[in-house]
Amino acid sequence: MDHDKLDLWFMREILPLEGDLVRYLRHKWPDSNEVPDLMQETYARIYEAARSELPLQARAFVFAIARNLMIDKLRRISVVSIETVADFDDMHVIDNEPDPERQVTARQELRLLQLALDELPHRCRQIVVMKKVEGYSQREIAAKMGVTEVVVEHQVVKAMRLLTQAVYGLRNSTMTKAGRVQLRKRRKDQ
Repeated sequence: MDHDKLDLWFMREILPLEGDLVRYLRHKWPDSNEVPDLMQETYARIYEAARSELPLQARAFVFAIARNLMIDKLRRISVVSIETVADFDDMHVIDNEPDPERQVTARQELRLLQLALDELPHRCRQIVVMKKVEGYSQREIAAKMGVTEVVVEHQVVKAMRLLTQAVYGLRNSTMTKAGRVQLRKRRKDQ
């Protein structure tokens, strides 16, 4: 990454968090005399990591790096107090990674969406994939498929309505099997 862009990003996104970072380090680290060194090391790690790719959430990135730095330092210390370890367990730092429950839920929702997508009529599915997944414009889709933009627009609206109905119906187990069969039959008739 260009050093000038990285420097600007660092000044705009990271440096304004300095006060919060100082308070965080003072609160979590047992020796407040080491906080300036921890800050410098955190900044160095942030800068180095951001050279390959800028993080989406700067705040979470900063505190995750600071937390990991403190954990690394604690690992190097031969004797660690129980209170210090307990403090790290209680940290409520925003992590970029979703928790396991959210990961499972997201996978389930993705499966439901894939099932619903598979149930769409062929042309409707083809258009919605080109539009929503591949990112083509309505004009590009119309040209590739030899249809008008109005047809593309109608197919996208139809697909979104059917997908919403299907995913909502599949997610909520209150819909009976007969209801799902009727929904599929209606989709095929449309």
